[in-house]
Amino acid sequence: MENEEQVANLEEVMDRVVEAAHERETISVDDILNAIGQRSFGPVLLLVGLIVLAPLIGDIPGVPTLCAIMVFSFSIQLMLHREHFWLPQWMLRRSVKTRSLHKAVKLSRKPARFIDRLVKPRLTYLIRGYIPTRCVALASMTIALMMPPMEFIPFSANLAGAVLTCFGLALIARDGVLALLAFALTGASATVVIYGIWG
Repeated sequence: MENEEQVANLEEVMDRVVEAAHERETISVDDILNAIGQRSFGPVLLLVGLIVLAPLIGDIPGVPTLCAIMVFSFSIQLMLHREHFWLPQWMLRRSVKTRSLHKAVKLSRKPARFIDRLVKPRLTYLIRGYIPTRCVALASMTIALMMPPMEFIPFSANLAGAVLTCFGLALIARDGVLALLAFALTGASATVVIYGIWG
């Protein structure tokens, strides 16, 4: 059943995903989305960003591309004013081993706590409202389009994961400063991809 209460920070996302994976050998995309809630763009971006950044998971071939499809789909739906995000069943059924998930979460706990202490409501007019949210959606679509070629450029997919994580946290915490950082990182990602392909 979909979790109605929106997540508040990185650690809570991890806690909910770990709880959803309890006593299972694998956990599906559908289970993970239900754990964090599918009604808000911020938690979805945060989750996808964490997956791409996560050791042992984000480095699996094909994972960044799968995440890119999710982000692009959700961004389009946000632009079309959909209240509930939708994904095809073949994507929702994709799963990851719980053992790998636990290892990735364990490695990410300390950085998550540090980041959570830094994030707070700042320059909220840069992240709240119709236009700022759609700007985030457009930037996220741009990152999604860059992620498949990033699989062939060492460590660049991690940069995309950082961008999505920052956008997700910015939306959740109403942190305009973090949103500005994410937009700057979007430009840096584009430079990395262009240089990696044609440089």
